[in-house]
Amino acid sequence: MTESTAATRPVILRWLGAFTGFYRPSPAETSRLDPVSRFLYAARSVILVISAQAALIAGLLALSAGRFDPRDFCLVLIGFVAAHMISNLSNDYFGFRRGDDTPDSPRMRYTPHPMAGGVLQPGVLLAGLAVLAAIGAAVAAFFILERGLLAGAFVAAGVILLFAYDAAPVPLKSIGLGEIAVFVVWGPLMVGGGYAMMTGRLTADVLWASVPYGLGVMSILVGKHIDQLDFDGPRGIRTLPVIIGERAARILEIAAISLMYAVTLALILTGRITPFAAFVLIALPRATGAVSALARPRPESPPPGYLGWPLWYHRGCLLHNRLFGWLYILGLALGAIWPHLRMA
Repeated sequence: MTESTAATRPVILRWLGAFTGFYRPSPAETSRLDPVSRFLYAARSVILVISAQAALIAGLLALSAGRFDPRDFCLVLIGFVAAHMISNLSNDYFGFRRGDDTPDSPRMRYTPHPMAGGVLQPGVLLAGLAVLAAIGAAVAAFFILERGLLAGAFVAAGVILLFAYDAAPVPLKSIGLGEIAVFVVWGPLMVGGGYAMMTGRLTADVLWASVPYGLGVMSILVGKHIDQLDFDGPRGIRTLPVIIGERAARILEIAAISLMYAVTLALILTGRITPFAAFVLIALPRATGAVSALARPRPESPPPGYLGWPLWYHRGCLLHNRLFGWLYILGLALGAIWPHLRMA
């Protein structure tokens, strides 16, 4: 996408572009975009697909159990995406307030920053956050009234982790727990919680089925933190890669990607999900590419035409997880059509 095309596209295409680009339009192009487009880029909408996929996984598991409700699914989807956008903007707000998002920080180079980059006027940012918060609160209130204590417990856990990740006085991301929190949120909390919101109950099979996807989302963040290790370490931002070191973090990444497939196979063999989930094997070439990159130190400079630098491991893990997620969803969708085709 060039500077001359994005800002002159029809407004709907500009908004959709914020969900598909990796990662940023140029600063000159950003300044010419409409306020909604700037807000979507600043909220890192390209990564919101992981929350949409988590909602779809929860919905398909509910469908397999014969307890799917289209209204409830739509509300879960809207709630997940709104919460994710709030998390991204909150992360940037507190990163800016703490002085982490400086002009030389990786965060400033791969996507527009709502505050440090001057992308959004304070009024636009506050209005957007108010709208997102109202949406999230309305969805949460509906399910708490509808489902009671179970829904309330998941909402409370989500709010606590949202606050603890980056807003707390000692944020999880600064003590090596942010990566684990992300696994919990996009695995058991979103998939299990989404299922509970739609069905009013929770099962061990659903929690186990959330594990491969949670591992994939965790791999995205670990990859990003490896890419930012040289910046984070000297500033006392003790992400997991800072604590355990780059080599150990890259080994952890390889293990997480491998476990995505191992756990999926175990779920198939134990009859917790149908054999259709084996469609995830189509993503193996992309997994191999990500693992191959992780087996080597990051290059000193980006290849010609590379988008998203200094993100290197992060990008490979993001692209792998996106494909894995869609294939996992395909397998669960077919499993919802033929739910009794299981190996145990």
